[in-house]
Amino acid sequence: MEKRQKVLFVCTGNSCRSQIAEGLLRHLAPNQFEVYSAGSHPSKVHPNAITVMKELSIDISNHTSDSISQYLDKHIDIVITVCNEANKVCPVFPGDAKRVHWSIDDPFQGWDTNPSHLDNFRDTIKDIKDNIIKFLCEQESS
Repeated sequence: MEKRQKVLFVCTGNSCRSQIAEGLLRHLAPNQFEVYSAGSHPSKVHPNAITVMKELSIDISNHTSDSISQYLDKHIDIVITVCNEANKVCPVFPGDAKRVHWSIDDPFQGWDTNPSHLDNFRDTIKDIKDNIIKFLCEQESS
């Protein structure tokens, strides 16, 4: 059996975009990758991210917000930064980890769970899903 590639999504707070990306890739390619997410300044998983992912029947409520440093020795194959700030501060990973950058707008508008903010998170899901589908197509053709 072929070893699954390890993919790490990186954002600043590891609360919204990287968490959504982790959940989506696990859902869309459950047997293809080992998927993780981390932040340069981890905080907590945003409740709105959990809510909009549940709308897709994807449960990220057990995810944790982790520091990038926890993954430096985990033999990560692909590092995908999902925000410009994370792309600037993301460390170089040992080995020949491939770096990919997606500039995804931040849905974060504070920690409140105001339903009026959910559309920002839904837009983020759409953007990330489009990038993941493109990424999966590229993986198949390489």
